[in-house]
Formats: sequence, structure tokens, C-alpha cells
Amino acid sequence: MPRAVSDGGENLNGADIGGSRASSHCVDSTGYRVSFPPKKSLLQEFSGSVKALFFAGDDPLRQYKEQPSWSKRVWLSLQNVFPVLEWGRHYTFGKFRGDFVAGLTIASLCIPQDIGYSKLAHLPPEIGLYGSFVPPLIYPLLGTSRDLAMGPMAVVSLMLGSLLQKEIDPKMHPLEYKRLAFTATFFAGITQAALGFFRLGFIIEYLSHAAIIGFMGGAAIIIALQQLKGFLGIKNFTNNTDIVSVMKSIFKSAHHGWNWQTILIAASFLGFLMVTKYIGKKKKKLFWMSATAPLISVIVSTFFVYITRADKHGVAVVKNIEKGINPPSASLIYFSGPFMLKGFKIGVEAIAVGRTFAGMKDYKLDGNKEMMALGTMNVVGSLTSCYIATGGFARSAVNCMAGCKTAASNIVMSMVVLLTLLFLTPLFKYTPNAILSSIIISAVLGLIDYKAAYHIWKVDKLDFLACLGAFLGVVFSSVDYGLLIAIAISIAKILLQATRPRTALLGNLPRTTVYRNIEQYPDVTTVPGVVIVQVDSAIYFTNSNYVKERILRLLEEEEERQRQQNCPQIEFLIVELSPVVDIDTSGIHALEELCRALVKCKIQLVLANPGPAVIQKLRSAKFIELIGEDKMCLTVGDAVKRFAPKAVDGV
Repeated sequence: MPRAVSDGGENLNGADIGGSRASSHCVDSTGYRVSFPPKKSLLQEFSGSVKALFFAGDDPLRQYKEQPSWSKRVWLSLQNVFPVLEWGRHYTFGKFRGDFVAGLTIASLCIPQDIGYSKLAHLPPEIGLYGSFVPPLIYPLLGTSRDLAMGPMAVVSLMLGSLLQKEIDPKMHPLEYKRLAFTATFFAGITQAALGFFRLGFIIEYLSHAAIIGFMGGAAIIIALQQLKGFLGIKNFTNNTDIVSVMKSIFKSAHHGWNWQTILIAASFLGFLMVTKYIGKKKKKLFWMSATAPLISVIVSTFFVYITRADKHGVAVVKNIEKGINPPSASLIYFSGPFMLKGFKIGVEAIAVGRTFAGMKDYKLDGNKEMMALGTMNVVGSLTSCYIATGGFARSAVNCMAGCKTAASNIVMSMVVLLTLLFLTPLFKYTPNAILSSIIISAVLGLIDYKAAYHIWKVDKLDFLACLGAFLGVVFSSVDYGLLIAIAISIAKILLQATRPRTALLGNLPRTTVYRNIEQYPDVTTVPGVVIVQVDSAIYFTNSNYVKERILRLLEEEEERQRQQNCPQIEFLIVELSPVVDIDTSGIHALEELCRALVKCKIQLVLANPGPAVIQKLRSAKFIELIGEDKMCLTVGDAVKRFAPKAVDGV
């Protein structure tokens, strides 16, 4: 362990550290001393805080400074904006072969899914296909992920549809509804790109992992229940998404609204889809079975309906899908008025879901670049008749297992969708809605992660409360309220932990100089005449009064316990500050009040192992002068040996 040296040039007494003027009472028994960090100017402190907040403490210009010429700096800048310039230089035919196979595979999955997801959003089926044509062409230019496959997603589609239909009836005013969908997509993209450009993607991280598990599970159940409309052949169905309204609508139609031919088709192919998915999970090499099963289901069921004319016996079909590529939609976007604000709201919520999926990948992504890529992708998409697209679990997992090497697999998928839009859409005329419902149900059931929920219950009950709250909010209210509940519970947990930090009494492990929590280590012994307390959090205005009151309460309880054991009167309170990474003026004021309260009880305050930020602020506030420079110790063991030597000798 290196000897601590103060760059400030002075120790606690202002003496020169390197010379003979060093004060002996500031040096522990090993010769090490409590040291001040180097002094920083106001500008240095501000720039350091900005780097820590937006750049994880790194210098954002470091990579440019290392480049020897301006041309290389310009090229590096272009690579940062367009990652394709970096991986594209090393692109080979072998990589293209992997991307080509992966692109064909995810195209077979996404085409039937997109038609179904557009129904979740209450939009025409061709708009769902548009979302897998234009956005996947944009993402490879700007994105940093090699596995994410772009396109519409079930949860986002449901959320968009449930929010928009509150404003406009999609059946009564289809054009106005589409305009609002494109507006929401445009401002979702603007918001995503802005968060990425200003490196504010960390804001979305207030959604905890536990809340995400609950939210996604609730959304999956709601999506699956809503698909019972197509699964059972119900014509009149509720527009609400809560489970009570959905179940009422289902049972209300039980006697006269269900169609047995539709149920037979849906149940048969749902069984086929679930079996292939099970086989794909058990045997990874057979992943292609679950990937191609949706398209096979669509082809077989469409052919069956066509030859039997089941559509004339109550089996609902997709009917016409407009042929051709995306028409421009820039003139349809609302750039002012209340709909713009609605677009911002939906955009923020869609970002939370998109960030969730990107953040749960197994490899590192540049989160801010991803936000900019998704934002640009959705802005361009909104101008070409697309609604919100992102990277979904199902198609991304298939993309990865199919052997994709780069994001170019998105381009292959896009080309297949383009051919479908140009030539194959008439073939979907007799595709039964029941098949689309079965495909969506089989896709979203994987989002119900009950094993993760059980694990959360075993590990952290507060986390489970966030998980359960998000789940119940989605299931019994709506997707948007469920997301708000998830965020609210996550923030509430942060506030609870910040305002009520753990404080613990420490004791000595026998025959050592180690001091640990007496609740965790029952064999530790307390030091007569000394109380040792550890604070496990930074001390800010949100918790400073609680920390002070909690320390006084622990002191009172320990004082009573030692009095009952006929121990000497308590003379020293040692506060272990190593977990305290920072302190503000309210925290210092609380320490001053604690010090004054201790003086009345004739107890001296001793601080052990303060960190650089803490000791710097304590010195600036002249708190060290208040308690005395000798009351700053390097370790708890040093403090006990200095102020309770008889107790140490007895160990």
C-alpha cells in the first residue's frame, strides 16, 4: 500500500508533509496519515462534474487529441456519427453470407408480425410493413448494435394504439388518426435524438430492472387478452386495455359472438407455433423452425381459407393491403397545437420501452449513439408513413441465432419487405385475423418472466413491490399508467434509499484490528467507552437530519447498554466515513449540530477515513477546526488505538 501524500503540500496542521514539520498526532501507528486531495479550481470542479454526469468521467475530446492530423480527426468524427464507416471497411463476403441468411430469416418472422402489430396500433396493415422497410435502412448507418433488428414492436404498438384512440376514433376518423400516429412518431424521434445528442440517455435509467419485468409481463398479458378478439372471432370488442373491460367483453360475446371455425384455426396454429418455439429453445440449432413458423402459418392458413372460402362463414380476414412502397407523410404531421404535446408524451414513453430492450443486451452499446440512431430512424420513418419502430426481443434474438455478423442483416430484411410490398401484398387478402392473433400471442408470452419475478422476490422485497406495482398498473389500468407507476415506484425507491440510509454500530473482531457491523458479525465486541457508527451513504440535504438523529439514537441505545454492563462512561463517538462518498452543506451543518449535541454530553466526535470529496469540503467549511485536527484518523482501528488505548491493549 503506498504512503498517502498530499498534493496540497500540507497536513491537517498546515505542516509540510515531506519535511520534519509533520505533526505527530496526525500520523497513525503505521506511519500513514490522513491526506487532503489536491486543491481544484472552481472551473476544474465544474468540468469534472460535467464529465462525470455526461461522459462517465472520461474526456470526450481525448480520442481526438490523440490523432496526429486534422484529416484523421475529421475521419474519426465521421466514424462517431456513422459507425458503418468503421465496420464497413472490414466487411467481407463471409460476413455478408451470415447477414444474408439472418436477414431472410427475420424477414420471414417480421412480415406476419408487422401486419398483426399494426392492428394493435389500430393502423392499416401496410403501415406495419412500412416500419420494417425504411427504419431498418437507416439504423445500420447510425446504430452500434450488430444484433438489433428494427421494426414495430408489440408493446409499443399497443401503447401507441391505447393512447391515440383516447384522442381520435380510428374507425370514424382514420386519416386524422394516422396523422396523430405520424406526429407521435416524429416527436418520439426528435426526443430520442435530442437525448442522445445531449448525452441525456441516463434519464431513462430511472426505470428499474424490477419495474421493467413487471411492466413487460403486464403488457404481455394485456396484449394476449386483446388478441382473443381475433382468436375467438368476436366482432364487437372493447377499446379499453384493462383486464376487467377485456374479460367483460369476452364473456359478453360468449353465447353469440364466438366463431368456431375461427377458434379451430387459431388454436391449431397457436399449438404449432408454441411447439416450434419449444423445439427452438431446447435445440438451438433448430431455431429456424420457430423463426419460420409464423410465415408458414400465414401461408398454410391463407391457402386453407381461400380454398374453403371460410371468409364467407364468419372467419375474418385481412382483406386488401395496399400495394407499393411508403408514400410521403411529411404534410400529415402536426407541427403545432395539442397533438404535438401528445406526440412528445408518447415519444418519451416509447423511449423508455426502447431503452429497456437495448439495455438488456449482453454486450456493450453506446447508449447515446443508440438513442440518436433510433431518433433519426423514427424521424425519417414518420416522414415516410411509418409509426414508432425499435429493436424487439423476438426478431433480435432470431437475428443473433441466425448468424448475423453486422447490422447489414437489417438491410437484407428491408429488401425482402420491399419485394413483399411491391409484389406479394395481394397474397395476404385471405389471411385470417386469427392467425395474426396466434402469432402475436406466441410472441408476447415470452415477455412474461415469472422466474425473474420470483428471483426478485427472494432478493429484494422493495424491488418486488416495484415489479408488482408496474404489473398491476398495466393489467388493471392501462399501459401508459402502468409505465408511469413503474417509473414512480422506481424513483420512490431511490428517494427512500437516499433519505433513509443505513447506519450501523461497529464492533471489533476478536484478535484483529478489523471493525464490522455487529448485526452481521455477532461475535464482535464493542469497545468500552467508545461508540463506533458507520453511515452507508452520501450525506445530503435529503438525509442529513435523519443521519444525525439516527446516530444520536444509536449512541443513546449503546450508552444505555454499556451502563447496564458497568462499562466506563462513553467519551468518544467514532464515525466511519469510508462509505460516505460525498457531503453537501446540509450534511456539514448536520455534523456541526451533532458535534454541539455531543459537547453537551461530554463526548468527543472522531471521524475515520474520510474520502477526498468529503475531507475537502470539511476543510473548506472549517469543520476540521471545530472538532480538532487530531480527531481525523485514517482507520477506525487507528482511532480506537489513539483514543482508547487500554481497550486495544486488552484485545
